[in-house]
Amino acid sequence: MARQYFGTDGIRGTVGVAPITPDFVLRLAHAVGRVLRQTESKPTVVIGKDTRISGYMLESALESGFNSAGVDVILLGPLPTPGVAYLTRAMRASLGVVISASHNAFADNGIKFFSAQGTKLPDVWEEAVEAAVQEAPVWASSGDLGKTRRLDDAAGRYIEFAKSTFANDLTLKGLKIVVDAAHGAAYHIAPKVFHELGAEVISIGCAPDGLNINHEVGATHPQALVQAVKSHKAHYGVALDGDADRLQFVDSQGRLFNGDEVLYMMVAERLERGESVPGAVGTLMTNMAVELALNARGVELVRAKVGDRYVLEELEKRGWLLGGEGSGHLLALDKHTTGDGIISALQVLQAVQRSGKSIAQILQPITLFPQELVNIRLKSGQVWATPALQSMVKTVEAELGNTGRVLIRPSGTEPLVRVMVEARDAQQASDCAQRLADVVKAG
Repeated sequence: MARQYFGTDGIRGTVGVAPITPDFVLRLAHAVGRVLRQTESKPTVVIGKDTRISGYMLESALESGFNSAGVDVILLGPLPTPGVAYLTRAMRASLGVVISASHNAFADNGIKFFSAQGTKLPDVWEEAVEAAVQEAPVWASSGDLGKTRRLDDAAGRYIEFAKSTFANDLTLKGLKIVVDAAHGAAYHIAPKVFHELGAEVISIGCAPDGLNINHEVGATHPQALVQAVKSHKAHYGVALDGDADRLQFVDSQGRLFNGDEVLYMMVAERLERGESVPGAVGTLMTNMAVELALNARGVELVRAKVGDRYVLEELEKRGWLLGGEGSGHLLALDKHTTGDGIISALQVLQAVQRSGKSIAQILQPITLFPQELVNIRLKSGQVWATPALQSMVKTVEAELGNTGRVLIRPSGTEPLVRVMVEARDAQQASDCAQRLADVVKAG
């Protein structure tokens, strides 16, 4: 069944434009409530949000929709997406709901859901909800309506959970860390986590006004973090996105480390402690240098489709624990059920503190391969997967041998084809990508 509303990470769009309107969100919550009541007589859902001004409106709509279907609601207030996942599980709720558009600007918003176990929900569940949205509402009787209460200590509970993932025998004392929360959901949480573990914390991007989320700060604009680390002469910098499931990390030199490098660090730290790491999951975009470095340590890298949802599916299928994307979405399933920017940062700091090495020293085996990415906009009805393109791909792959690779994929949201070539030599990557792009343009 083709899904009309759900994308790869819930339902997202511009506020005031369908489906991100209060009337649809009320219908959505009512439909979700009816699906829940098929297996549970009196479900309870928890609802958290980021700091967008539209969160107030959408929270009210969700609350009404759930209550009208006979579902109780616990409001968590502003809380990172992974914090909602944690409290869903900790409070034995039936479902977790997050109001957030992650790294998007404030004019967008979205709704995403977590299972009672704090994990992403399967396609079949989303399809059941979409079917229920099309049905006429069945309002609960007055005696069966749901009730709503607010959990006042949601932030404190999540702070303690995040701290518990950092080794008890280690401390952050002596470290100065810049924390950038993107004026988002972790603005009142991330600085406290690092401070309570002993660090001196300088906060930026921690003054939300409803309109400034992700604006020139946070994981999608890491230059603000780089500048702050240098100006404050800090040891490290941590940048999160609007809902705090994504991480960018900076060292004292102002060098930015991407998710591929952080994934290697998490694997290396566990290997140094003598733990078995049979494999890790990256994506089609994971840098080849990381794959080669992991292989050299006896760790297999499996590539999933782009999207943390697909990384998680692959990890669960194989029974592995570690995975992630270059964008900074990272999974450590022995620490949390979903990607968590704060916990990922603590894993990096744990590796540094335990080893006594700098990040650059830990990553010495890795020199990232240059990646050249070209986006080609398609004309209406254009066929791009031509025999000429297949022939050029074979030619380029033969030239690259085992020191590079080609990835060509259509965008899931725009009429674009993305051509990526990775090679040890930047000029070779650029030349090969342009030749492939020219063939795509020619049709």
